[in-house]
Amino acid sequence: MPAYTHFDVEPMTAFVGAEIHGVDLSRPLGAATLAELRRAWHTHGVVFFRDQTLSHEQHIAFGRQLGEPYTMPSAGVNHPEHPELFRLYADEHSSYVAGEGWHADGTGEAAPPLGGLMAIEELPPIGGDTLFVSVHEAYQRLSPALQSFLRGLKAEHSAAKAWGRVHYATPAGGFPLALHPVVIRHPVTGREALYVNSGFTTRIVDLAPAESDALLAFLFRHLETPDFACRFRWRPGSVALWDNRAVQHCALFNYRGHRRSGWRYTIQGPRPEPA
Repeated sequence: MPAYTHFDVEPMTAFVGAEIHGVDLSRPLGAATLAELRRAWHTHGVVFFRDQTLSHEQHIAFGRQLGEPYTMPSAGVNHPEHPELFRLYADEHSSYVAGEGWHADGTGEAAPPLGGLMAIEELPPIGGDTLFVSVHEAYQRLSPALQSFLRGLKAEHSAAKAWGRVHYATPAGGFPLALHPVVIRHPVTGREALYVNSGFTTRIVDLAPAESDALLAFLFRHLETPDFACRFRWRPGSVALWDNRAVQHCALFNYRGHRRSGWRYTIQGPRPEPA
């Protein structure tokens, strides 16, 4: 793989995650730097930046260099002046947090988000890490026979499963529902990936209900395998950029009694491509 010339890349594991050093996200990136950044992003699934100071406007400006914004289709979760930014917030009164289970963002949509760009403003004194797992590696670790069986299957994804159990208002027309391939092909890297997640996926439509339940339970558990994952410890000025087709993530709610808040720019994506 060609070396990076505009910044340094420090991989976190063999399969997922890398820290990028030597980039100031508060300023527009040149075409060559942005191209290398995209390569690192797609190669590692999720990349992290330290010591960044971003205003809301700068956060959005960098996000727009990566793609058009996806806006959450429910009320009360976006910034009142900057609707491109989705609020992530928990405090001493919270009994749950957005994203505390394993999921890929917005897969109840026909065209789910391509990725997310998240910055934390306020950190708890303990806890609050985020886990990311490679759905490419998860697929590769399945037996060839199971890989073959999963190709061509479709699964139902329901936003109500994820958003209906939290405080978000139901959008006009109800929560979205979509069918997606169980195995997708990444449009940039060409790699195959599992595309079911416990946050949104409700059933495999090609199977009987009992078969679907059993297979999804296995796949959800398989996707939690620690060997496929990395763990990011947030610090002031940290920013994460993930590829929603290459990773799933889980926000750890292990800081009850403390406050954690931040903002996410979500990048609009196309329909997932079947493997």
